[in-house]
Amino acid sequence: MSWLRYSFAVFLYLLQCTDAVFEDQVGKFDWRQQYVGNVRFAFFDTHSQASKKLLVATEKNIFASLNSRTGELFWRHVDKTGPEGNIDALLVHGQDAVVVVGDGRVLRCWETNIGGLNWEVLLDTGSFQSAAFIGVQDFVKYVAVLKKSAISLHYLSNGHQKWVENLPDSDTVQYQTVYSGGQGEVLVLGLVPNSHIVIVSYNIEDGEIMEQMSVEAPWMSSLEESCVVVGRGILLCIDPITLSLYTLPLNLEEKAEMNQILLQSLDLEVSSGFQPLLTATQPNPARPPLTAFFLQLGPEHHILLDLSDGIITALRDFKPSRLATFATTGEKTVVGVMAPKNETACSINLFTVDTGRRLLDTTVIYHLDPSGGKPNKLHIQAFLKKDDSVGYRAMVQTEDFALTFLQQPGRVVWSREEALADVITMEMVDLPLTGTQAELEGEFGKKADGLFAMVLKRLSSQLILLQTTIGHLWKLFYDARKPRSQVKNEVTFETLSRDEFNLQKMMVMVTASGKLFGIDSKSGSILWKHYLENIQPDSAFNLMVQRTTAHFPHPPQCTLLVKDKETGLASLHVFNPIFGKKSHISVPALPRPILQTLLLPLMDQDYGKILLLIDDQYKVTAFPSNKNVLQQLQESASSIYFYLVDSSQGRLSGFRLRKDLSSELIWEVVIPVEVQKIVEVKGKRPNEHVHSQGRVMGDRSVLYKYLNPNLLAVVTESTDTHQERSFVGIVLIDGVTGRIIHDAVQKKAKGPVHFVHSENWVVYEYWNVKSRRIEFSVLELFEGMELYNSTVFSSLDRPHPPQVLQQSYIFPSPISTLEATLTEKGITSRHLLVGLPSGAILSLPKMFLDPRRPEMVSDQSREENLIPYAPELPIRAEWFINYNQTVARVRGIYTAPSGLESTCLVVAYGLDIYQTRVYPSKQFDVLKDDYDYVLISSVLLGLFFATMISKRLAEVKLLNRAWR
Repeated sequence: MSWLRYSFAVFLYLLQCTDAVFEDQVGKFDWRQQYVGNVRFAFFDTHSQASKKLLVATEKNIFASLNSRTGELFWRHVDKTGPEGNIDALLVHGQDAVVVVGDGRVLRCWETNIGGLNWEVLLDTGSFQSAAFIGVQDFVKYVAVLKKSAISLHYLSNGHQKWVENLPDSDTVQYQTVYSGGQGEVLVLGLVPNSHIVIVSYNIEDGEIMEQMSVEAPWMSSLEESCVVVGRGILLCIDPITLSLYTLPLNLEEKAEMNQILLQSLDLEVSSGFQPLLTATQPNPARPPLTAFFLQLGPEHHILLDLSDGIITALRDFKPSRLATFATTGEKTVVGVMAPKNETACSINLFTVDTGRRLLDTTVIYHLDPSGGKPNKLHIQAFLKKDDSVGYRAMVQTEDFALTFLQQPGRVVWSREEALADVITMEMVDLPLTGTQAELEGEFGKKADGLFAMVLKRLSSQLILLQTTIGHLWKLFYDARKPRSQVKNEVTFETLSRDEFNLQKMMVMVTASGKLFGIDSKSGSILWKHYLENIQPDSAFNLMVQRTTAHFPHPPQCTLLVKDKETGLASLHVFNPIFGKKSHISVPALPRPILQTLLLPLMDQDYGKILLLIDDQYKVTAFPSNKNVLQQLQESASSIYFYLVDSSQGRLSGFRLRKDLSSELIWEVVIPVEVQKIVEVKGKRPNEHVHSQGRVMGDRSVLYKYLNPNLLAVVTESTDTHQERSFVGIVLIDGVTGRIIHDAVQKKAKGPVHFVHSENWVVYEYWNVKSRRIEFSVLELFEGMELYNSTVFSSLDRPHPPQVLQQSYIFPSPISTLEATLTEKGITSRHLLVGLPSGAILSLPKMFLDPRRPEMVSDQSREENLIPYAPELPIRAEWFINYNQTVARVRGIYTAPSGLESTCLVVAYGLDIYQTRVYPSKQFDVLKDDYDYVLISSVLLGLFFATMISKRLAEVKLLNRAWR
């Protein structure tokens, strides 16, 4: 019996180990890239010499640990979005990392090895100012948190609060800094702007005020921007007006005054128009105090100074120098300086902190990325070698949020493009044809070449095709002999070409920092990148594909509408999406703000779609602009309509283009802003295809869809925050005539609202305040049993309003984003792709959101395969298309068709990027991966030979019969 119990336990264990679905395809058709965002704080773990951890806290409210050898994530913690999750301070001591989150809302301590939470405490309300370690006899024991009106002391071991005290005169004094020299003191520094500095000393045991002192400083406006602490409690400040340094001992035993030292007396000169800056190491009671500090005198001028016994001496002048920082390993502290070497490279060197002497053999060459931003931060990972000398690695952070990790002599160990943590918009572009495919496009040549030349062209094309096929088969045979892990399919511009079913595309992504990326959809490799300087961050970028790769030999063309950081005016950036190169095309000047962009289906002589730009004066600018384009616009002006949305005034306006490229207001819908506000307006996707005009009923009749390509879905929310009066409304408006097709109101509901507009239906979700749940509502529009016009749809000639069917459903989870699948011909069934806050992406069949689902099942409903109505929508485990590859903070989902009708390409982006394929109607046009080619081929060959043998035997039999 014991043997049976043991066997049954082993069977259950193996059953748990085999719960993966399609485990052999994991990572084969999908990939995920994880990011952390723009780094705000960065610390190298110096607890041990062999440590590989790089601790970072970012502006995306992320606290993470990176492997300094590979750049991969050890662990990552994603906090709340917005101010509640903002990381205000990061303090690192040994294996403990103390983080202040949410403007002093929470104090946390993390264990840096595995990322486990040691403790967490809630702090009293108040605006956060500063945090610091408090030492007793050079041993860190406490953490002090300074708020606007109070200071609290916590044990580092468990986070328990030792004491909390109010700050004196907090109404007039702006307390900004807390300091400890390691001898048990707790000093709080405050400032009355343009008056005096206040220093308060607290008893570390009970929090009583021991001493309080005021020092005149009528020139100072901010402690954080002007002052640092160096040495054993010396406050050092810079006055940009008088160009002076001020020193103040933080020793309250005797009355002290600020000592002024003119920069001119030190033979130092500040660059014209530059605000001098001070840089010193972060005070740590566990380390010896450092008397050296940096003074930046210009954009590329740093000087290393030393403050000892009240005397400032210059150790070394670094000119030119771009960045300077301190690095500590053990008890040794060094200085790292980045200096420009030439126009394309910088050199990083180490110097001693006590004398400024340059350490030999410490040069690292950093090559500037021509497609990236300028370096703005330098981090040094110093370590002791076997001969007790100091070695180091450097991490450079640039304006475009890129991290580059270097080691001697300048080898790039790894790089991370953290700008991809904030993708604003994206497009997928088909890859170009290969040389062979382009050759086959003109396989017969031209008639003008003559018959003989056409025959030679045909033969040469067939030879090239045969050579390519043989090379492909040889590569397959050669790679089949290797293990799968050794087969490298690196994607380069040379190997970049359209595959057989157009499953591999170029992903063009635009980030909030103004950096553009070209990413291969198959592998996730970054093929090109380009940083746009002086771009207004987080502006509403608008990316448009004007010409695809279908018009060979004309190169593809994308146009990006951006805003200037200083003027706020829009400009156009035109580039090749395959190679990322900027197109040398004359771009029109845009002297006024742009309200709307309109990509027309009209093409110029180079097969580029015409782009219309509407400014705030309702004037229209065409790009490209030439005689051919202007002539086309004049001929088609009567059929070009566009709309503008003014959410602040609740106005939705429709315009028509005139022949002189001016606009004419033809309709207007005003929604009272005191009652409700416009949340979003969305039309149908221009690349969406509708395969069927109607739905076949159970009695074999046809219910025709209302397929209005000009239909706009407008979602509104009530401005009244009272739960009983809150509502969500949806209005369907014809974009040409302004006629309201349908409107619906969900009472006692509020946003955020996510919705999808496709074919003849609109699906939107909202929060039901009364029932406290997420609900879906679906609208479907039909013309009826008779089709009004089966050839041409016209918004100007629609006598009958459509029939509108609506149903609502309960969804058991909050939603982050919503999108619908898209295929090449529209034959495949639609699925809704639902991004959940948990990071999962759900592929929900549209058939579950059918407003014709019957409450009572009938023969006709069974004939149509309609699911009986149930208010709750299910969530099945097999519907999650990203299994355990969660996408943190998913913000958008992009779908694109492929060459296979059954396959839809999906990209989910947020803090991470995830790409995969979905098959809403299964792979009905592709053979399965486990299709047994050998067996089928053997059967066919056997049948062939059997047929030949039977034929021969039959002929012999007939011959013998004839001779009888």
